[in-house]
Amino acid sequence: MGEEGTGGTVHLLCLAASSGVPLFCRSSRGGAPARQQLPFSVIGSLNGVHMFGQNLEVQLSSARTEDTTVVWKSFHDSITLIVLSSEEGTSELRLERLLQMVFGAMVLLVGLEELTNIRNVERLKKELRASYCLIDSFLGEPELIGDLTQCVDCVIPPEGSLLQEALSGFAEAAGTAFVSLVVSGRVVAATESWWRLGLPEAVLLPWLVGSLPPQAARDYPVYLPHGSPTVPHRLLTLTLLPGLELCLLCGPHPPLSQLDPQLLERWWQPLLDPLRACLTLGPRALPDGFALHADILGLLLLNLERKRCLFTVQALGDKEPAPEQRRRLLRNFYSLVTTTYFPPEPGPPEKVEDAGHGAQLPRACYLVLGPGMGHGPVSVSLFIRSQ
Repeated sequence: MGEEGTGGTVHLLCLAASSGVPLFCRSSRGGAPARQQLPFSVIGSLNGVHMFGQNLEVQLSSARTEDTTVVWKSFHDSITLIVLSSEEGTSELRLERLLQMVFGAMVLLVGLEELTNIRNVERLKKELRASYCLIDSFLGEPELIGDLTQCVDCVIPPEGSLLQEALSGFAEAAGTAFVSLVVSGRVVAATESWWRLGLPEAVLLPWLVGSLPPQAARDYPVYLPHGSPTVPHRLLTLTLLPGLELCLLCGPHPPLSQLDPQLLERWWQPLLDPLRACLTLGPRALPDGFALHADILGLLLLNLERKRCLFTVQALGDKEPAPEQRRRLLRNFYSLVTTTYFPPEPGPPEKVEDAGHGAQLPRACYLVLGPGMGHGPVSVSLFIRSQ
């Protein structure tokens, strides 16, 4: 099942936990969706060994071969997700969080009740097709990083205060407290109520908008995996400019027809130039003219208290290594330092070389990579600033 190089294959399996019936299988090869499917015998074996362990009260969470990493995870004793990856440098942390995001996407678009109380397997299979586009975007090489950091991908707009003021006024006029401005799956600005959304929906909603085909307006039913997993809400989206969308999370009101062009023009026509300046923020995340050292090839900035992050590998134009390689290096480095120094709380670090130093917070971490894969030496650094 292994693949040489960095662009390996990822297989995702979803099964009904009680019966072992496959609900779907999605695959990605070299970062792109693939038609290659695992044989049913392999699917049965992977699920069988997991169920065998459960019957003996043994939790099988992960396994490694020479070229493949496998991670299992069950949700609500109803859904079992299994992921196999032959991508070079893939960590168990990345795959575990991938499975959490996948289940969150399933709840977001189908609802928890349908997943925990499966009455009709064939009907559930059809309903889950609505989540394929979003799930496939996790399996490849995403430009976002919220799936791994569990923080909302954001950008820094050049005139953020003006956009924030207009957003608050528009939210009041539209009759909903949950409004955000999204470019390429990244949040440009949002109301306080939107920022207070729990995880994983705070990450999933803008990611969903960025994964959907362009459309002038949408009225999309969604469940909130944390806040409202069984009662659907409505996600309304309005395209202000190609790639820049206004998102509203609401109940039965307002109807989409109430958000007429006059209301949009009143609040957003005066800000046409600042809105246009946001279009380049998709891949860059930083506004033009932002002072950044010329040797910085990529940047990941996290605010762990507010659960927001800024991620860019295109801050200073074309340099080696390529953006895809920089993105992969930063993601792998984040996984390394997270599993080594910042384990999920509460609990002690997973890897503690010296028990006497276990309580100390590292201030910095460095990694130097030699030439290879088409690039010269690269240094990756982590700096921690306490509140």
